[in-house]
Amino acid sequence: MLKNSRSLAGGIAAAASLALLSPAGALAQASGSTTPTTGQPAQANSSPATGIERISDQRTTTYWAYTANAAPIHNGPQRSARNVGSLHYVTEDGLNEVYIVLAKMTDSNGTRWLQIRFPGRPDRTGWVTANNLGPLHVNHLRMVINRGSERLTLFRNGSQVFSAPVGVGAAGTATPPGQFWVREMFGGFNNSAYGPYAIGTSAYSPTLTDWPGGGVVGIHGTDQPGLVPGHPSHGCVRLHNGDVTRLYRILQLGTPITII
Repeated sequence: MLKNSRSLAGGIAAAASLALLSPAGALAQASGSTTPTTGQPAQANSSPATGIERISDQRTTTYWAYTANAAPIHNGPQRSARNVGSLHYVTEDGLNEVYIVLAKMTDSNGTRWLQIRFPGRPDRTGWVTANNLGPLHVNHLRMVINRGSERLTLFRNGSQVFSAPVGVGAAGTATPPGQFWVREMFGGFNNSAYGPYAIGTSAYSPTLTDWPGGGVVGIHGTDQPGLVPGHPSHGCVRLHNGDVTRLYRILQLGTPITII
């Protein structure tokens, strides 16, 4: 991910050659959405057998939330279920962490549970009690990044609202395919390598695991516009600076991302 403001000046030359974001705790975060968004594609439905209600389809409706308490994540909606992780307050860059909320249920004791996606390599799903997350926000956007056609397209409620050419990972440092989401948004910093804006995702480089922050893949501008479209990066997604500016003004936290 983006280097933090303390190291930007010294590391700008190295940053220009890399396509992954690294710690950037001092950079300003965009406000994002103020309504819910969520996880893996699925139709919203309620299961009489389990009482689980799917609330996010990750295409036109996705719910997300910040952390309220650094609590365990369970592999099922019960306190006795195995711990598979832990909620944390901030990203690798020191910004508020974003969790996709897939489903909800209330158990026989009246405890409300939420099924979430949480970032990692690979990202996973688990259950937390609802009191350990903040209010749900909703997002009606969806991003598709096509590495073959070297194009990023953004949809709102299924209709295209933005499209632009991109530069993606080179052969040895490919941009990973899969289902991800927008975790953080940066702006207002002077870094020619990343352009005017950058977006942190839940995707991690499959090869650069020792990169600061664990190899988080970013979407950002560039100081080498002639390489876009193309495959010039170490895993990030580069846009022309005018395009990343337009995208940033539309985009919201919790936007699901499909990379193909």
